[in-house]
Amino acid sequence: MPKYLTSLTAAAVLMAAALQPAFAEDKPMERTVTVSASGIAAATPDQASIQTGVSSEAKTAREALSNNSRAMNEVIGKLKAAGIDAKDIQTTQFNIEPVHTYPKEGQPPVVSGYRATNAVSVKVRNLDKLGEVLDQLVAAGSNEMGGISFDVSNAETLKDGARKQAMENALRRAKLYAAAAGAEVGEIVQISEETSFGHPRPMMGGARMAMAEAAPIERGSVDLEARVTATWRLK
Repeated sequence: MPKYLTSLTAAAVLMAAALQPAFAEDKPMERTVTVSASGIAAATPDQASIQTGVSSEAKTAREALSNNSRAMNEVIGKLKAAGIDAKDIQTTQFNIEPVHTYPKEGQPPVVSGYRATNAVSVKVRNLDKLGEVLDQLVAAGSNEMGGISFDVSNAETLKDGARKQAMENALRRAKLYAAAAGAEVGEIVQISEETSFGHPRPMMGGARMAMAEAAPIERGSVDLEARVTATWRLK
């Protein structure tokens, strides 16, 4: 082996030997306690989303579409007349499909017509008019209801109370665990919040609508939940 390679190898061995004690010393494990807790703030919904639309059937696809478009234009017109802003009306479904019937048992189905469906999501910002809006929808020809869901417009601000409650609960539990282990809670090391995208709560299931007067609607209340995970040092 060349002398210069032997020298390099020896130097590497000496360097590894010199560094070995540093790695051999294990750093003492830090004593901590980690707790997850949640807090809840009740809030009254101040807006709602309605899933509604029109389903039309006819012998031909063109006729089904024509009938459906005419009825849907009437529905949208009624919504705007009731004070719903155009930006709060959004199409969520549109399709045309054949309608099948079975002429005789054991025979394959045949196309007897076509069905056109047009559905929209409507945001109602004034819940005092919600029953009236539902009545207007039916009067205008809406025959499909996907449901009603309630929401809180300032949920993020109202949720701050739930966040404070979550931290109070986490600290209380951390002190409980620490005392049971013969220690005390020290300074906070880390706080993280579990984030989730909540969905508005549905109130009514899908059904064909047939109301003769403004429907009574109860908005109830919703629970805004905050969940945190916090770590404290123990002393």
